[in-house]
Amino acid sequence: MKTFFFLLLVTISYISFAQDNHIVKTENGRRVLLKADFTWEYIDAEKSASNASISATNTLETKGDKDCNLAEGFEEPKLDKKIQAQLKRGRSTMVHVKKKVAKDYNCEVTDVLLVSFSEQKSKGVYHFCINGTKTTYKRIGNSIVKKAKFF
Repeated sequence: MKTFFFLLLVTISYISFAQDNHIVKTENGRRVLLKADFTWEYIDAEKSASNASISATNTLETKGDKDCNLAEGFEEPKLDKKIQAQLKRGRSTMVHVKKKVAKDYNCEVTDVLLVSFSEQKSKGVYHFCINGTKTTYKRIGNSIVKKAKFF
């Protein structure tokens, strides 16, 4: 009787794990949810033109409080080469972080300047200046996201 319940439990858990959904990224960067019933849908909804113009005007209005004033001879701080070599496998080196920041702000990678950082192998916090605007990104493992303010 115990064997029967054990086999039933294993079978049910196997079926439940087999019905998992997956999130994949397309070549153009959009995320797609692949469902277990062989259907799919985009996760990232495209903004309409009116919402994009409203958000552009909002960023221009709030830009004044996030200005970064750097000295003319400013040089980016040097990163630890050992940590960067370890992060190379997961594509989360500073080159990859700067590419993500440039993509998020629709600018060139050369416009992104690293102002300061706090970095370990498992996590890191990076402060950037993008065309005069301050922003902060954080890395947890190999995931790179913009740091959000909750309060």
